[in-house]
Amino acid sequence: MTTRHDQIQMLRAELTSFHLSRRERQQIERELKEVLARQGNVEADRPTPPH
Repeated sequence: MTTRHDQIQMLRAELTSFHLSRRERQQIERELKEVLARQGNVEADRPTPPH
């Protein structure tokens, strides 16, 4: 099972490839933004730990 963190790392790694067309790069960037937004929503929903 791939975690959200793993998915983010794989998308970032794909973006470093020199063999991407403009369309492929745009698709990967779009996917990465979506995953990062979902990750941010999960982080925002977590309660703050007690001090």
